[in-house]
Amino acid sequence: MPIEAALIKPVVDALMALLQRGEKATLKRNAEAALREAIRELLLANPDENKAQARIAIAKAAGLLSEDVLLAEDMLQKHRATKARTAGKAGTGRARKTPAAPAAPAPRKSVPRRRPPAKPEG
Repeated sequence: MPIEAALIKPVVDALMALLQRGEKATLKRNAEAALREAIRELLLANPDENKAQARIAIAKAAGLLSEDVLLAEDMLQKHRATKARTAGKAGTGRARKTPAAPAAPAPRKSVPRRRPPAKPEG
């Protein structure tokens, strides 16, 4: 019982479409996870900007364009602006004191020594 060639092509096309849809769903799921990680990284006290930027790029490459991508990009941009604005300042907004080298002892002023009184000869 031979399989007709006319029936094979539609079945193969349907299988390929399902496979591509599954790959796109997996890609989208991975992109969403990368985006969540990027936002989590940016919320840390000292975020790694490069990791966050890479994860945002992954989400964009996967075609994920949502409010979360815009939020993550905005957070990254604001973090970089804040970092540039506050570089070299202490928490109070004052410029940091540069760590000084150990202080050398102050040079002593030369004070003329008094000579003891001469003893009378006698």
